[in-house]
Amino acid sequence: MKMRLPFLTALALCASLFTARAVTKAEDSPTPVASKAPGNQFAHSISTITGVAISPLLGTGAYGFVQWWKAPKEERAKLPWFAQPLFFVPALLLVGACFIKDTAGTALPTALKKPLDVAETIEHKISGLVATGAFVPFVASMMSDPSGPHSMLSSMGFAAADFSWLYNIIIVPVMMVAFFIVFLASNAINILILLSPFTTVDAALKTFRTAILGTVVASAWVNPMVGAAWALIIIGIAWLISGWSFRLSHFGMVFVWDFCTLRSSRFTPDKSENKMFLWRKINKVPARTYGKLKRDEKGNLVLTYRPWLVFPARTLVLPEGKYAVGKAVFWQSLQLVDGEHSRNMILLPPRYRGHAEELVKIYNLTGVREAGLLRA
Repeated sequence: MKMRLPFLTALALCASLFTARAVTKAEDSPTPVASKAPGNQFAHSISTITGVAISPLLGTGAYGFVQWWKAPKEERAKLPWFAQPLFFVPALLLVGACFIKDTAGTALPTALKKPLDVAETIEHKISGLVATGAFVPFVASMMSDPSGPHSMLSSMGFAAADFSWLYNIIIVPVMMVAFFIVFLASNAINILILLSPFTTVDAALKTFRTAILGTVVASAWVNPMVGAAWALIIIGIAWLISGWSFRLSHFGMVFVWDFCTLRSSRFTPDKSENKMFLWRKINKVPARTYGKLKRDEKGNLVLTYRPWLVFPARTLVLPEGKYAVGKAVFWQSLQLVDGEHSRNMILLPPRYRGHAEELVKIYNLTGVREAGLLRA
């Protein structure tokens, strides 16, 4: 199933792109294939959506400013929300503030920079979700113009029928999926920045993401078809790592939420099952899988999880043995204990800080052990 969806998505994108190109070549017009050609419009839309997915606030704000700048003054009031100064001016100012923070970040102590990174991660998540539902459908709908790909249906004997609605029903969801998986990969970079204790690594990750965004913009500017091809390559790579990106993004946002809301002071562990992350890959179940941990009737620790948080539930039985709560400076875990040695098996979100003894009683663990720097 995982391989069918990207194949169908890529097939739909490529088919629409080449169909649009064919219509352009079929037109007997002296005008060369330029920005007004439907194939180029489609290509520009793919590049736009990919670029915005990499940096939602910057992409949406910059795209809105360009649309506002190009529009005649009497038409500017009719532009969509993202092309209004009330949106793109604050958005670009906020992007500028983040740029200053990142530029000066290498000289700031990590303790001062990380709270700002947390705020940027929250902003990135919110702007990405807003763009998915409000920006992408608008851009995708621009692909369907009267001379666009769906006009092929008219040339096949359906001249009296308007099939643009069918085209929009197909292409808008496809582009929303493409946007979302690229956004996941971009958001994973934000989470890696939060996890990194080194400001130089943070700067390198930000530079890498900005460079990818720059290649999308540059290639689309040089040639729309080249830009679209490069955007499709980025979408394909993002799909291949989408599972990893989703788990890392969800992992990071759970930690950010627990820290920012001081959830540990309001949280009480359930007496039978609690939500936790898998620390390492076990029996093909990947690390950072999120699920509910409980003891079954045989006394085994069982993690019940849903792939992508929505698909049918599955279960993973953890290896048998003695387990203890590992207590480190920045994290807590459930460890499989073997004499003096131990292995982290389950990662506890920050909400469990201060509740180690309760977990020992709930899961019948051997106790609490110091881990990480504390143990050292």
